[in-house]
Amino acid sequence: MWTKEFQCGGHESALLDCRSSGSTRNTCSPGKAVGLTCSEPVRLVGGDSRCAGTLELKHQGEWRTVSYSDWSLKTAAVVCRELDCGSAVSVRERRESSDRSVLRIRSNCVQSGSAVRDCVTFDYSSKVLDLTCSDSVRLVNGTSLCSGRLEVKSDQSNQSWSSVCEADFDQQDAEVVCRELGCGAPSVLQGALYGEAEAPMWTKEFQCGGHESALLDCRSSGSTRNTCSPGKAVGLTCSEPVRLVGGDSRCAGTLELKHQGQWKPVSYSDWSLKTAAVVCRELDCGSAVSVREREESSDRSVWWIRSNCVQSGSALRDCGMSADFPFILNLTCLGKTSSS
Repeated sequence: MWTKEFQCGGHESALLDCRSSGSTRNTCSPGKAVGLTCSEPVRLVGGDSRCAGTLELKHQGEWRTVSYSDWSLKTAAVVCRELDCGSAVSVRERRESSDRSVLRIRSNCVQSGSAVRDCVTFDYSSKVLDLTCSDSVRLVNGTSLCSGRLEVKSDQSNQSWSSVCEADFDQQDAEVVCRELGCGAPSVLQGALYGEAEAPMWTKEFQCGGHESALLDCRSSGSTRNTCSPGKAVGLTCSEPVRLVGGDSRCAGTLELKHQGQWKPVSYSDWSLKTAAVVCRELDCGSAVSVREREESSDRSVWWIRSNCVQSGSALRDCGMSADFPFILNLTCLGKTSSS
């Protein structure tokens, strides 16, 4: 064991530049060796809050912009967690007038569990990555970014995340949360659906009208609640914001995904009937019958949803990224099957 006490001021560039005590220490209790975790050197700049903006990573003492490459919301969620923001809401590219030296962070490396900093390569690109996380709500322990136990970040000085008691939350409140996170309408609202909450609990009842853009914009009760029965923390599932348009029925047509309030078509890439079956189930449309491409005259902004990501069990929305592409995905499902 190291035998002296370090006495750093905190400004030194290296630990051995710090002063140390004159006396030596000969013993150290078992289990008392220092374990240390440093935060990722990432930030979002130029947005409306510290949870939105252009992604930058500190490299060799300098903040460098991150390029837009193959990032999906699923990858962005890692950065949102690192910044102690809420859920990932949007990922988009921002084009600059010319290429410049940027950092490229490989999405598959981040999703494999590696630290963002460990996934860096160098690149020259005019496409930089803009990211938006929710400021004060998130869904945790869910099967997608649109499901989980609801947590709210208080506006108090401690800025801690709190679970919400089922008795203080209703369908209109759920509509606001799903909208704030860029998800579809609420489909399931049930206590303890995604694990039991640990303290602290949110202490007031939300009283949303359902039209608000953020949960903390809603009115809340004046009285506080100090207890919440076990198993009563809000678990929320929002539906996938997907639809089929332009076909003979709601179960056929061009696949579109809603993003930041706007419906955008999904590009045709490597989709199979197996992948399409996920959409048909989500829309309650039975089995997938056909998948085909429709070519447009020019490239336009579309969603590219990776088939292997969907088949791995991830939600459609979590697998999406923005792209410019002329081939659009047309899908036909069998239609809703009646139960006997």
